[in-house]
Amino acid sequence: MNLKILFKGLLVIASLVALGYALQASGLGSSIDKTWIDSDIRGKGLTGDLLFLAVGAIATAIGMPRQVIAFLGGYAFGFAEGSALALTATVFGCIAAFTYARLLGRGFVVSRFPNRVRKIDDFLKDNPFSMTLLIRLLPAGSNLVTNLAAGVSGVGAVAFVSGSAIGYIPQTVIFALIGSGITIDTTLRIGIRVVLFVISGILGVHLYRKHRHGKSFDETVERQIDGADA
Repeated sequence: MNLKILFKGLLVIASLVALGYALQASGLGSSIDKTWIDSDIRGKGLTGDLLFLAVGAIATAIGMPRQVIAFLGGYAFGFAEGSALALTATVFGCIAAFTYARLLGRGFVVSRFPNRVRKIDDFLKDNPFSMTLLIRLLPAGSNLVTNLAAGVSGVGAVAFVSGSAIGYIPQTVIFALIGSGITIDTTLRIGIRVVLFVISGILGVHLYRKHRHGKSFDETVERQIDGADA
């Protein structure tokens, strides 16, 4: 293996381990909750907006579920503004993880897992925007793994990020709505949330099956989708 590639791979591993220890020591992951929103975000004006964007982007970039950020966005800013800020933070996190993997990890991962990377490339290469959109609409799968996998693949950054941004919208809106606590009848509000989530999931699975052209992105996701029909 080329020494430069090996060095970059070791750098990726070391940096991820260091980041994990730093997060554990700082308690950042466990502190991103309603208490943090109330003390540092709400009523802080532009400073609160920017802090939410920064922390939300970092959190989603390292693996926090984007639905959590959407919920907290709705809780902090209300439905409309919370949806917009949460979506922006999630897209920034996507860009960060994608770029990180592409700049540091591509050569190392390709040399160690050529078949896996080839599978990802094959799934995305013909219609990267559309296929990325399909992946994001699915109610299953890991946002972080998808970002990193795309980063080490040959997919174009613009197509991947734009497809991700649009694909993020349905669930971002749903969870921001949940977090916002819009003042309508509780039963109706719960019903709307459930219906929107189910519609989003069904639509994602339907489009994925219809347009994937026999290709498979992730075996775990495939099993989850097949299991939902069982």
